[in-house]
Amino acid sequence: MLGAAGVIGPILFTGTFIVQGLLRPTYSHVAEPVSALAAGPNGWVQDLNFLVFGPLMVAYAVGLNLGLRPSRAGLIGPGLLLVSGLGLVLVGIFPARDASGAFSVGPGHMVGAFMSFLGAGAGLVVISRRMARDPMWAWLAGYALASGMATTILFLGTGALAVADDAPLHPWAGLMQRATLAVWFACTIVFALRLMRLSRMPRDT
Repeated sequence: MLGAAGVIGPILFTGTFIVQGLLRPTYSHVAEPVSALAAGPNGWVQDLNFLVFGPLMVAYAVGLNLGLRPSRAGLIGPGLLLVSGLGLVLVGIFPARDASGAFSVGPGHMVGAFMSFLGAGAGLVVISRRMARDPMWAWLAGYALASGMATTILFLGTGALAVADDAPLHPWAGLMQRATLAVWFACTIVFALRLMRLSRMPRDT
């Protein structure tokens, strides 16, 4: 069940924000971040989307920790992934809108976003070392490392080059964020499926 959370979470979250964007003619998936869906009509749907996604990612982080061979300081990687899930909850609690309902990123939302993306990126980098020491996961260690580094670089790059109105890549801010999500979510689903498979197999302790 914990592994299934890592499959259901990204797919449900992605499907929900895609449908929301398609149903809102003024919204652009290329130019606007996912959080912008919390502003405007039916913004509560995106709030709920974050609030459901966060606990699913927390459950997945717990499952991944249980599915990997224990190691010294082995809780750091899953712990960072857990922080990422908590950040998603925080983003839902502090939506990106002001009192008038317009799109606006407040401090709480910003903190949650950093927790979500950097927690996921750093968590994958750290957990790759633990995977490398586990024969059942070693072949995926390089993928974890590459995905973690890519998630972190893309997130920071989006912030530096696309978030501000006068940033050179601002017209493609939404597209850059979705590229980051694609890397992060694909890795999550691959590891969750692996976790589900291993949970049905006996292994030496």
